[in-house]
Amino acid sequence: MHDKILILDFGSQVTQLIARRIRESHVYSEIHPYDVDEAFIREFAPKGIILSGGPNSVTEAGSPRAPQIVFDLGVPVLGICYGMQTMADQLGGKVELGKLREFGYAEVRAHNHTGFLNDIEDFKDDSGHGMLKVWMSHGDKVADMPAGFRLMASTPSCPIAAMADDERRFYGLQWHPEVTHTVQGRAMLDRFVLELCGATPDWEMGHYIDEAVEKIRAQVGDEHVILGLSGGVDSSVAAALLHRAIGDQLTCVFVDHGLLRQKEAEQVMTTFADHLGVKVIHVDASTVFLSKLAGVTDPEAKRKIIGAEFVEVFQAEANKLKDAKWLAQGTIYPDVIESAGKGKKGAHTIKSHHNVGGLPETLNLKLLEPLRELFKDEVRELGVKLGLPPAMVYRHPFPGPGLGVRILGEVKREFADLLRRADAIFIETLRTTIDKETGKSWYDLTSQAFAVFLPVKSVGVMGDGRTYEYVVALRAVQTLDFMTAHWAHLPHELLGHVSNRIINEVRGVNRVVYDISGKPPATIEWE
Repeated sequence: MHDKILILDFGSQVTQLIARRIRESHVYSEIHPYDVDEAFIREFAPKGIILSGGPNSVTEAGSPRAPQIVFDLGVPVLGICYGMQTMADQLGGKVELGKLREFGYAEVRAHNHTGFLNDIEDFKDDSGHGMLKVWMSHGDKVADMPAGFRLMASTPSCPIAAMADDERRFYGLQWHPEVTHTVQGRAMLDRFVLELCGATPDWEMGHYIDEAVEKIRAQVGDEHVILGLSGGVDSSVAAALLHRAIGDQLTCVFVDHGLLRQKEAEQVMTTFADHLGVKVIHVDASTVFLSKLAGVTDPEAKRKIIGAEFVEVFQAEANKLKDAKWLAQGTIYPDVIESAGKGKKGAHTIKSHHNVGGLPETLNLKLLEPLRELFKDEVRELGVKLGLPPAMVYRHPFPGPGLGVRILGEVKREFADLLRRADAIFIETLRTTIDKETGKSWYDLTSQAFAVFLPVKSVGVMGDGRTYEYVVALRAVQTLDFMTAHWAHLPHELLGHVSNRIINEVRGVNRVVYDISGKPPATIEWE
């Protein structure tokens, strides 16, 4: 059994980052709603508990509170932002609305040599006080600390920016250590998890394979499993893991909806069927999908059509496999967290996911989700250890509806073919262009890059004639967590080369533009 850290979620949009940072330190962590019952927490047996931030105000009647068992269990507790405020309120302190709100970068002064912040600092001010560069996001503030707490840090507008009760090992931070903007955030979480909680850092993907294989075999027995293989990272790693565990008891169904990247279908079949020896049924359903999308321009409508048709095609193939008892999915932990948030009082859910629930009951299959405990970076690491090509495992994210949401407006086969070629030129150039300063390719230096088809035509000149053809937009971003992103400052020479190749090689395009929007205010995908 692994040591575990329990994270109680009060609805912050960055709660997932807390769990990810702890997993990066090789300690297992799970996120659960703040209102889980006492029996669950006792059975979970955490080495420590973290109370996340959230959008509510502790000063409001009926706002969320942590279960009392959190403070009675005798394990270290860390409250972050709202978590600190409800800790203060529940233990007898006072929280009030702040006159000045703090959002974004802040510099906090450390006070006292508490067990939490001792020797952690970014610089010293002119008076020799230890200072920290952090990221704040709060309106309320702790006005009076509960009995037993000492001041741990302050800012001019927030006199109690952190507090500590070393005897009970209770700590509160008004800033967010989980975000990269807090420079020493990793050191703070390591201090709490590894030192104050004493958790053993034994959460490793190499060990996880053996555990997962044993668990899958015990769960499945001698029954057969089918998996919808999309070619994306999650379903690919799920297929490789299941094949390692049960071999020929696994059959994959690969549905080509006509909206994949260039030569993607061939790559999937080569990797799984030829090299790994996985049983893969290849279904070319592009004609059906594209006919269903004819005339549809609304992005959400396109997503629903693609999702519904995928289920139809997959179900038709599944019905042919009479001995299949299990349906495997590439559900990963962020999917589980976001879907579990629906309906909870403290959670502000961003989106739901097609592969968590929503399956037709007529399949009559038991559900198998071998990756549901893992974050994306853990899935990638697992994929490499299972022998998948790194180029496949570390490929940039690709939306489930594929090019269907990168073709703005109506989806047509000619548009998909055009976009496929333009996108391939962009990606090939990123892969082959090396940045002299870092020695890495620009593909590795960007987190996500792709081309977008715009349903507008512009006037151009080619040779002696005027043209009236389509526009392609290029998008490339750099991010650590995909919650915020900066547009990638690609070299002008690279962009010029890509533009020239697309216009010359992709008939039907006479103009290429580059998207220089960050997230926020824009999203990474255009639809």
